[in-house]
Amino acid sequence: MGRLRLILAALAVAGLAACGEAPAPKPAAKGDAPKTAAVELRDVELTTSAEAVMEAVRQSTVSAQIAGRVVDLRFDVGDYVKKGDVILRIDERSAARALEASEAQVLEAQAALANARAQYERSKQLLAQKFISQAALDQAEATYKAAQARVGALVAGAGQAATERSFATVVAPYSGVVSARHIELGEMASPGRPLMTGFDPSTLRVVATVPQAQVALIQSGGKARIEVPSLGRWVDVKAMTIVPAADPRTHTTRIRLELPAEVRGVYPGVYARVHFVIGKAPRLLVPRAAVVRRSEVTAVYVVDEQGRAHMRQIRLGSAGDETSVEVLAGLKPGERVALEPIKAGMALPGA
Repeated sequence: MGRLRLILAALAVAGLAACGEAPAPKPAAKGDAPKTAAVELRDVELTTSAEAVMEAVRQSTVSAQIAGRVVDLRFDVGDYVKKGDVILRIDERSAARALEASEAQVLEAQAALANARAQYERSKQLLAQKFISQAALDQAEATYKAAQARVGALVAGAGQAATERSFATVVAPYSGVVSARHIELGEMASPGRPLMTGFDPSTLRVVATVPQAQVALIQSGGKARIEVPSLGRWVDVKAMTIVPAADPRTHTTRIRLELPAEVRGVYPGVYARVHFVIGKAPRLLVPRAAVVRRSEVTAVYVVDEQGRAHMRQIRLGSAGDETSVEVLAGLKPGERVALEPIKAGMALPGA
């Protein structure tokens, strides 16, 4: 019995020792290295900016040319219309009746002309035989010429009636997009009333207004880029035209900048910003994706040699492009910044 007690006591001590032993710590999983980019000092184009607005070179409003009720409306705002497509139709019954009346008058006049021609020919024969006087022949000739003139006038009137009937079918003068519809199905159209407004999206341009003092500098540079904030896009200018006129009240000049035909997603009235190139100079640049703004603080997360991110406040300048922006203070060339600032900020202790 004594020996059994000793064995049980030894087992109990071993169990307690095993229960009290702490598990060996596992190595912490290493996270993915943050994506970084270097702060660079390089030559950039110096620009002066101006606010601008999109406008269409080819934009027009189609109006009615005859009176009538709209019986067919085929397009609405935002629809793309090809040149020659029927936009809408106006009730043409009144115009059709007018055309039929004109054509009937032409037939009547042509019959009268045939009779006058025959009478004139007979009068010439009778005059040769001394049966009528010269006055009678002159009268027959005048009647014949009057009949000719009447036929010509009525044919012209029938052509005008046919043209007016064709106005009942309104077609697109060029390919474009409908930007406004001014009439509804069943409403009365009248001559001069606007029906639809459209523009050609392949002929867009940007119009900027700049101070007269900057015109010479902009003209010497001869290069510009357009920023469309609503799309987050930068577009190269196809051509630039300085309007040879100035506003005497504001002392500004308008500059027209043509866009390439392949630009999509913009339309007249969209706000834009034009950056006119006026020279080159070395500037310290940081990627725009690395910049984070918190309230009134502008900062980046600088990544050290151990891969740890530290938030640092910076001050930005105006130079740069769509991918980089100028840094005036807070960074040095060669330092690396996190390209995913939100992710880098969450990795900080206490985040």
